[in-house]
Amino acid sequence: MGPPRILIVDDDPGAIHVLARLLAADAGLSVATSGEDGLRIAREVKPDLVLLDAEMPVMSGFDVCRALKADPELNHVPVIFVTSHKDEDFEVSGFDAGAADFIGKPINPRLVRVRVQNQLRVKRMGDELRRNASTDGLTGLFNRAWLDQAIEREWRRAQRGCEALSLLLIDVDHFKLYNDHYGHPAGDRCLQAIAGALKKVCRRPADVAGRFGGEEFALLLPDTNAHGAQFVAAQLLSTIESLGLGHAASPTSPIVSASVGIASWDPTANHDFPMDSIDATDGVAALVDEADRGLYRAKHAGRARACFAAPAVTRGSEPRIQATGTA
Repeated sequence: MGPPRILIVDDDPGAIHVLARLLAADAGLSVATSGEDGLRIAREVKPDLVLLDAEMPVMSGFDVCRALKADPELNHVPVIFVTSHKDEDFEVSGFDAGAADFIGKPINPRLVRVRVQNQLRVKRMGDELRRNASTDGLTGLFNRAWLDQAIEREWRRAQRGCEALSLLLIDVDHFKLYNDHYGHPAGDRCLQAIAGALKKVCRRPADVAGRFGGEEFALLLPDTNAHGAQFVAAQLLSTIESLGLGHAASPTSPIVSASVGIASWDPTANHDFPMDSIDATDGVAALVDEADRGLYRAKHAGRARACFAAPAVTRGSEPRIQATGTA
């Protein structure tokens, strides 16, 4: 984990210079001289702390703070107001807007460092709690609750930007038979190995791998069309095959294999569920249902393969494990 990142937002370059000189040795710094630029930079760099001038033209510090707290990706970032005001009503208004603390002007260097370190410590503790709440304990992947949120978030983003979005649902073939034959500790190790395969094929920061439940996993691929999703699915099948985990009880393959359902929404293609005419809740349900129907089709076609919900002549041949000799 690298050093924390602090965003300083103040329309006074002199105030920025003073704060930057105090904090540069302990944190990475970003600066903005207006509320609008501050919000833009905050969304780009995802800071650990914002030092915010309360009084700025056009967009006040209070407005910036409210906007940060209204953003699901930034509402956990603490905000310290930097202000020359010391009256009680002003501080109450700041706390109502979502501020975590205040630093008075003129700047007291010792007090600034103490208050900044305190808020960064609180942020680290909150981040750890959020990680624990969002992570599956066995595999280290994101859990189902976090995954559901991620799918909805990426659906909204794809809808706004008219971008492609794909989802893979992955099910370990005959996993109950694996558990019965090798025992539950071996089953846990198998799931951990599959999770490792998912992590390996997540090559971009935006790709999300999660445990969907039991022996079922999901891979969320933003800005990825059907052909891209097929490619990732083929890579995943190959990576799982390369694990070489023996599965003597499987009627499909002598090694552990998986079936994959693929769902893709692409604004350049025709779809049964047009993204621009459906709300996020229904859209997410449709995407998951599409992937689930693809998974059903993959299982009934012989497993150890990836399928869409229905064949399409515009797609290439759907990937499957070739080395196992399955049909």
